[in-house]
Order: sequence, then C-alpha cells, then structure tokens
Amino acid sequence: QVQLVESGGGSVQAGGSLRLSCAVFGYTGSTYCMGWFRQAPGKEREGVAAIVAGGRTTYAVSVQGRFTLSQDGAKTTLYLQMNSLKPEDGATYYCAGAYYCGAIMRPRDFAHWGQGTQVTVSS
Repeated sequence: QVQLVESGGGSVQAGGSLRLSCAVFGYTGSTYCMGWFRQAPGKEREGVAAIVAGGRTTYAVSVQGRFTLSQDGAKTTLYLQMNSLKPEDGATYYCAGAYYCGAIMRPRDFAHWGQGTQVTVSS
C-alpha cells in the first residue's frame, strides 16, 4: 500500500544543480527508512543517500559534500539536493523506503520503490 513518487529529474550541465523530491503515500507514521538509489546503464544499483536504521543519514562517498538529503516537516517527502553535478552522476534515480532496514543503504533492504526519475548531466 505504500507508494513513493519521485519528481525533479531532468537534464543539466556539469556543475549545475537539481533537487529531487520523493513523496510517500500510505505511510502509517512508523519509523521509516527512506533513501535515494541510482542505476546507470551497465552498472549495479547503488545507494546515494538514505536515512537508515537509527535515523542515521548516510551518503555515498562519491556524493559527499555535493548532495544533501532532507525531509519536510511531516516527514512524508524526501528531498535530494544535488549540487556540482558531474557527468558520472547521470543515472536513473529511485526513491525507496522500508519500515525496517539496516544500518547501511542496501537496495535489497528497501521494500518500496518509486518508478524512477532520469538525471542526465552533460559535460
């Protein structure tokens, strides 16, 4: 019953910024893990940034200092502010959530997934 809907993807030039949004519906208010994953052609899906077990926010090393995860006051929308974008950031970005997850952002631990939003970064 949980549904996640992403928005905000698009095409930008290297050095530009985008803000992705993920709205979650059907959330009961229980502790919920939410995060962003991405998958580029020919590559495995990888965690980008997520709120995992214990409410800890974790980022992929490759995006630290450039991407920022945040939530609205009701914690029903997750944002990913992406600055200083690089061509290698180009991928399909997926929002994911789970009532239960571990301490690290593993795709298999997230039961609920959005449809994905495309991010393209031109050099």
